[in-house]
Amino acid sequence: MALHAVKSAPSVERFAARCPGRPVVVAITGTDIHLDPSAEQYDRLQAVARRTAAAADRVVFLREPAPLELGWLLDEEVWPKYRVIYQSAEPPAVRRESLAGVFEVCVLGHLRPVKDPFRAAEAARLLPSESRVRVLHIGATLTTEMEDQARREQAENPRYRWYGELPRDEAMTLLSGCRLLAMTSVSEGGPSAVSEALACGVPVVSTRISGVVGLLGDEYPGYFPIGDTLELARLFWRCETTPAFYAALAAWCDGRRHLIEPGREAGSWRLLLGELS
Repeated sequence: MALHAVKSAPSVERFAARCPGRPVVVAITGTDIHLDPSAEQYDRLQAVARRTAAAADRVVFLREPAPLELGWLLDEEVWPKYRVIYQSAEPPAVRRESLAGVFEVCVLGHLRPVKDPFRAAEAARLLPSESRVRVLHIGATLTTEMEDQARREQAENPRYRWYGELPRDEAMTLLSGCRLLAMTSVSEGGPSAVSEALACGVPVVSTRISGVVGLLGDEYPGYFPIGDTLELARLFWRCETTPAFYAALAAWCDGRRHLIEPGREAGSWRLLLGELS
């Protein structure tokens, strides 16, 4: 089961009561694992999450967890139970050629505040007039306010186009022809968009958040601080105008692609289930 900070512990406990002796695996996914200390009921949510992890036989992360995550989520005696199983992705059946004369940057994710969805569009506004950057945003809006903002941004910003929600195959095909993926989230559990970019051979620029650092590594040169529009614009410009820097990002991402191969994920799950049999 995936961890949800509010409902997970009772579910684990009910399962254990109904099926004594059956192993429980809890997968740590999504943004629920990143609790804001200022949030209402933080202490209670933290306690429930820790109960869930303690009750499980194995705790699975979709990428390397940060030390702080281990600190708040897992008691030290629980650490031996955690395993890392990278979320796999495959390239689309139909790939798209990158367009000449345009430097397309993909933003792949629903328009939610935690995704900081318009940061790439705002960064594109800061670029010099000669820049060829165009931001292609794929993702559904969950509120009328977000939809209105997306339509307004598209009308006012010639460097931004919002596609709305697309079928996965179409979204992957569009991504495959882009020069970059921009991950602007404030928080991520294990971002599938980064795995999909790796599968497509598309380099990534991202906020320095644990969900991405756990996939790309701490020394990856394509990070920028959360909410830093100017630094993101500088990264766009550097990728567009400095072939050596862009090639370095591409080579680094290519070197991490093996982590998200479907065969590796399947083998990791077989190994984990074998531990519990």
